Amino acid sequence: MKRFASVLVLFSLILSLLSFRFHPYHVGSMEFNYNKKSSTFEITGRFFMDDLENAVNKKYGKNLHFMDKKSEKEMQQILKSYASEYLKLKVNNQLTKVNFIGFEEDKESVDLFLESEPVANPKKIETAVSFLYNIFDDQMNIIHITINGNRKSEKLSFPNRYLYQQF
Repeated sequence: MKRFASVLVLFSLILSLLSFRFHPYHVGSMEFNYNKKSSTFEITGRFFMDDLENAVNKKYGKNLHFMDKKSEKEMQQILKSYASEYLKLKVNNQLTKVNFIGFEEDKESVDLFLESEPVANPKKIETAVSFLYNIFDDQMNIIHITINGNRKSEKLSFPNRYLYQQF
């Protein structure tokens, strides 16, 4: 009986260890909000901190950490490069420059802040968002685009990175 109980405990332990994951879903979000006053898109991205940290470290061969003040300035530069590669925006069939503003740590996530160059009367929006695709083949990004109070949302799952919306 003791042997059976020991085998049962061992089997349960192995089964629980095999099914354990840190967070089984790799999800991020990007919000594109058109500011009529400035004629720009204010863009906010939110990703799990450890996922984004691993993605930029793998991409650039670094060992940077978000919560480390010594890494903050270099992380700012790395995220600027990363965002320019993994985020593209076209408005009315014209590629639109997107500027990286900065980032903010929020417990388990990181918020990225970006802003487009001014664009007039946005009607056709095309985005290419592939944040974290360089490390996760199950990455999902939820994209929200808001123009004049009209919000459209869609999910992009690896390998799909393109979203087209008409307003």
